[in-house]
Amino acid sequence: MLAKRKPRRGLPALDLSAGGWDTLTVPRRNPLKEENLLKPWTAGLTLAMAAGAVFADPLLTYPLKVKGHTLRVEVARSDEEKTVGLMFRKQLGADRGMLFVYETAGRWAMWMKNTYVPLSVAFIDRDGRILNIEDMEPLTQDSHQAIGAAKYALEVNRGWFRKRGIKPGDRVEGIGKIPG
Repeated sequence: MLAKRKPRRGLPALDLSAGGWDTLTVPRRNPLKEENLLKPWTAGLTLAMAAGAVFADPLLTYPLKVKGHTLRVEVARSDEEKTVGLMFRKQLGADRGMLFVYETAGRWAMWMKNTYVPLSVAFIDRDGRILNIEDMEPLTQDSHQAIGAAKYALEVNRGWFRKRGIKPGDRVEGIGKIPG
């Protein structure tokens, strides 16, 4: 039988080889060392990736208002942000959306490739007026296009505009305050 050691820093553990209790010793470490700070973060990221989670880069959000209804939107400005959009997301919060800002007004189009959330898109001119609103089915490559020169496209949960009585011709407030 092994002799019991004097307990050092650690957790009590059953020592099956000795047939009794022993102390599991944990080596001392400096919690402020760079490698120790990264361990919990990398372990969490590895676990999340193994579970199939996909993370979007955090984008700033801004408030917009349409017919008195407020929503917060992420803004996609770069080509990469506009290409990814809301792809791979499993949900979109209530009164949340994504605003796509184009350098020039044009007859832009959207699709739902790799997008799991049913969405509605409003195409908006440079003055903030809604040109047209389209409902889009998840995981399709159907094209949904602006009927005129759109400077912006606003994606929200499908039905958000309809439930609030928002239609073409309505004005989106706050769109001009978004840095571009």
